[in-house]
Amino acid sequence: MKDLAYYNGEIGPLDAMKIPMNDRGCWFGDGVYDATCADNYTIFALDEHLDRFFNSMAFIGIDPHTGKEEIANLLRSLVHKLDSPTQFVYWQMTRGTADRSHAFPEDAMPNLWVTLRPLTMPDLSQKVKLITVEDERYFFCNIKTLNLLPNVLASEKARRAGAYEAVFHRQGRVTECAHSNVHILKNGVFQTAPLDKLILPGIARAHLIAHCRKLGVPVEEKAFSVAKMLEADEILVSSASTFCASAELIDGFHVGGKAAELLTGIQASLIAEFREATGRRSGT
Repeated sequence: MKDLAYYNGEIGPLDAMKIPMNDRGCWFGDGVYDATCADNYTIFALDEHLDRFFNSMAFIGIDPHTGKEEIANLLRSLVHKLDSPTQFVYWQMTRGTADRSHAFPEDAMPNLWVTLRPLTMPDLSQKVKLITVEDERYFFCNIKTLNLLPNVLASEKARRAGAYEAVFHRQGRVTECAHSNVHILKNGVFQTAPLDKLILPGIARAHLIAHCRKLGVPVEEKAFSVAKMLEADEILVSSASTFCASAELIDGFHVGGKAAELLTGIQASLIAEFREATGRRSGT
């Protein structure tokens, strides 16, 4: 099978899967999601992603009526149904299926969606282009909800500008990107925004912090401005499927490229962990 979709026990090709219109994910984006990548048919950092997934459900009051291990076993079984051993694994839980009404339905059971697609692992030696965008999102950015319209609009703006990502900023403070966290290296120090309601607690972000500390790189979790970002030695963006890419242009201005040895050391450490965890000893 080239790709796969799962919905409440039904499995089939992604294009063939049908979802009830009354699923509250369709009406309101009333749900949460998580995602990571798999290689060698092994899902990377699954326990951490499931912890965040269950935390997101708790934040918005969804009772999953199932446990983490049951979902973990389901995801592990589904990855073996694809032809490709390297995959992007996505799952979401919506509040349930009910007639359209803003308040929670009393009797609806949550709906579990899963999609799996082949994935090409990133080449971290390739620099990326970024743009900056005013952050107009609401204050639930720390919850991985389905409500992503501002992110969609920012991503489209980046695409039209020929950029990989859009960096959000709010009143001068850099928050995160449309689908990544963003960080800087300056004078040998790794700096990343603090965990609050303005950013998602990225799993890749947490691994990046851990690897910096393992390598003896000082870590500061504090806000930084757009101006400080532009002056950084390196600008990094991290996500489950990109690990840690670095930028060469922001809004058309050349940036980074001043701490190449430190950057490649961090990237190599991340890739080594991924290979070890998935049993992939060679290749990216």
